[in-house]
Amino acid sequence: MRNWIRSFALMSLLLGVSVGAVHFFGADALAQGVFGVDRNIVPEEVVRATGGEDSIIDLIRTIINYFLGFLGVLAIAIVIYGGFMYVTAGVNESGAETGKNILTYAAIGIMIILLSFVLVNTLLQAAVPGAGQ
Repeated sequence: MRNWIRSFALMSLLLGVSVGAVHFFGADALAQGVFGVDRNIVPEEVVRATGGEDSIIDLIRTIINYFLGFLGVLAIAIVIYGGFMYVTAGVNESGAETGKNILTYAAIGIMIILLSFVLVNTLLQAAVPGAGQ
């Protein structure tokens, strides 16, 4: 279980950093128009299916935010599981230690998820003026 929590925290961190880096460094190419890429290149079917997301940047932001929301729900479930393990450990010190470790790693995972959310949304807003409005 400990390796799974460590992997969850590491994957959340890597997701946030990689998404932020892609958007931060990729936004310059989009803003300069060197490749002829327009912000509004989403097909009409996708616009209708997503409830009106007509910008590829807004669509990507929405997808990332939903994914981070799912990770947040998963992290809360891990916090509940860790709390249950800690409370039901009784006099078993190894069970209490396991519960504490789960709670610690879940808290770190939640912090990473929140930082990823802030990083992605801030970098998209700063790199592409008018995104998300």
